[in-house]
Amino acid sequence: MGIMNTRIPLRRFRTGKFIVYSLVVSLLVWSDSNLVAEDWPSERGNSQGTGAVAASLPDDLVEVWRYQAEEAIEATPVSLAGRIFLADVEGTLTCLDLASGKKVWSQKTENGFLASPAVEKKMLVIGDYDGQVHALDAETGKPLWTFATEGEISAGVTFYEDTVLVPSQDGNLYCLQADDGKLVWKYETTDQIQCSPTLAGDRTFLGGCDGQLHSVALKTGTGAADPLPLGGPTLSTPAVLGNQAFVTTHAGLVMAFDWKAHKPLWQFEDPARVQEYRSSPAVTAEAVVVSSQFRSVFALNPQTGELLWKQTLRRFAEASPVIAGKDVWIAGTDGRLYRFALADGKLLKQFEFRGSFIGSPAIAGNHLVLANDDGLVIALGPKPAES
Repeated sequence: MGIMNTRIPLRRFRTGKFIVYSLVVSLLVWSDSNLVAEDWPSERGNSQGTGAVAASLPDDLVEVWRYQAEEAIEATPVSLAGRIFLADVEGTLTCLDLASGKKVWSQKTENGFLASPAVEKKMLVIGDYDGQVHALDAETGKPLWTFATEGEISAGVTFYEDTVLVPSQDGNLYCLQADDGKLVWKYETTDQIQCSPTLAGDRTFLGGCDGQLHSVALKTGTGAADPLPLGGPTLSTPAVLGNQAFVTTHAGLVMAFDWKAHKPLWQFEDPARVQEYRSSPAVTAEAVVVSSQFRSVFALNPQTGELLWKQTLRRFAEASPVIAGKDVWIAGTDGRLYRFALADGKLLKQFEFRGSFIGSPAIAGNHLVLANDDGLVIALGPKPAES
């Protein structure tokens, strides 16, 4: 089956630097049994792609440390077991101590990374813009194995049991053995895949440039049901909450599906203007939050798609929103970090930094960690007690 040429560019030329096209990063770390509320082990925080944690961050959040990488970072940092993992556009992977921001290890690879990591079982797995998948020991950075796809990797991998799911712009979803990287199965779509696969029951869901939401049986790699039409291509990692799956499209739709019944539930389109979404939704039982390329942030009722509130940013956010308890966090391309109330959209706090945020923030316990295209990594945490 041929791959249609409908690439949606993820990156642009920006002043003084060229940002290479895509990436996949995914880290595997400590076992699932050790996964706690302090962990953000993948780009969207969990294998359901919700981009949300239950606990709110402290009200008096302040900057607690900075780390300066040598190259731009466009990927969301990830965290596990008190460590932060980063991937830069020139191919360096770095592990930091969450409490202090000090470097634990770094490992240089041949090609750069533009998407985020995911960690599990003391293993780090990452895909680069040349289509190579790398597995490393997450504790030491030691290389373990590699696997070659035939296209760029521009979204994070997802772990399922003893396998890792790798989306590629060659139009295939690869299932690899986590211990040695050998191919288990391959699922073919008709165009590029630029979003992470999401887990729900015995299936994985993924959207693609072919304008369809695919449902794939995890054990066999075959279609669990016919793909559902999206009306246009998507870069959105589907978010799954209960029986519902949520996804945004490049054509300006926010869509909800009942993945068990395999049917559409509702779709939202801004009545004021046609939006364009390149980011993924953040989802809780209270709201579905999305941000558009036209500086708009929408919160929708998960059951009905009804608009709950709308906010406008100073500049657009390339990064997807994240939710921590009662708050929504959005990092903008102008270096601003916004904190909105999930209930009503009220702006609670605004931080300003230099550079541009392309990757989303990571929520690591009572810390928020984010990185920008100047290579600056910033950790916000509770205000230290006065001695």
